[in-house]
Amino acid sequence: MLQNELYHTLALLQVDGVGDVIAKKLIHHCGSAEAVFQSKNTSLAKIEGIGKYLLKNLQDKSVFQKAENELQFIEKENINILYFQEENYPNRLQNCFDAPVLLFQSGNVDLSNRKIISIVGTRQITSYGSAITQKIIEDIAPLNPIIVSGFAYGVDIYAHQIAMDCGLQTIGVLAHGLNQIYPKNHKKYMAKMEENGGFITEFWSTSQPDRENFVKRNRIVAGMTEATIVIESAEKGGSLITAQIANDYNRDVFAVPGRTTDKYSQGCNNLIKTQRAHLLHSAADLVYILNWELKKKEEKAIQKQLFISLEPEEQKVYDYLLKNGKEDLDSIAIACELPTYKLSSLLLNMELKGVIKPLPGKLFETA
Repeated sequence: MLQNELYHTLALLQVDGVGDVIAKKLIHHCGSAEAVFQSKNTSLAKIEGIGKYLLKNLQDKSVFQKAENELQFIEKENINILYFQEENYPNRLQNCFDAPVLLFQSGNVDLSNRKIISIVGTRQITSYGSAITQKIIEDIAPLNPIIVSGFAYGVDIYAHQIAMDCGLQTIGVLAHGLNQIYPKNHKKYMAKMEENGGFITEFWSTSQPDRENFVKRNRIVAGMTEATIVIESAEKGGSLITAQIANDYNRDVFAVPGRTTDKYSQGCNNLIKTQRAHLLHSAADLVYILNWELKKKEEKAIQKQLFISLEPEEQKVYDYLLKNGKEDLDSIAIACELPTYKLSSLLLNMELKGVIKPLPGKLFETA
């Protein structure tokens, strides 16, 4: 994006009464943000939603100084700009009517042709939520998805941590400008996240992490991703707002069920009960519903995965198939001394890890 156009876009967004929806209308009508300021009131008045109050505010020259100050910050900190009409803007978010005109980005983010999911939940994550989050991310790691969350306490930061441990790109969507980090305790994770992923925000350097900003940023978390997973949530919580937005955007929503007596499973159970989320039992549910294809990783990557994550029974099955080649379900069950119902689950997990592949006739072989 050219500096002059960025300058005028920043100025337009500072006009009182101009939000993302109105700004897009003005830009589409006039061709650019600079052209908006150059257009006559008679022309602008023809646009739906543009009245005398807004036309008057467009004459406010103070917005240009605010834009200049922010532009200096952007250049000084080498911040990347994602503009809603350009290719580097998150593809899925472009289709959301209220998506931000501008996004500010730091780190090494690559959104091209990627599977992107968001993982959200309570700030009071339990041991159950931690185990589920880790299991899901580790199981889908061979598919190399991008993990998006809000960098908050609880489920958010844990999802970011596990994603980094698995070598996955992870993105934190912030509720404030890139001149600070909230919560401050999470500053220690910033450098590693920006090595493979980073941070995205719509908020300026003058913005503070106010309560309403956290609600507002949820539309980015939901809109830029293919699906949203709610790990744990009380009956009311910010993650349920994200789930609602995702539903409104016609995205898939998944929720992890829990015991009816558990406080932080109430929200997830209600989402499932009211058919506003798919029940997420394992990563296999996610892969099936999103119709993701399991792809082979490079041989070295597969071998690394074997030593890191194969359970003893999975290793036993893998060794058997490696030695004997193609085998059917019953033969594997007998040879490995495993009940069929348990073997089916093991084989599916191994398929997710990219170490075996199914064949017609209930046959399996190593990948």
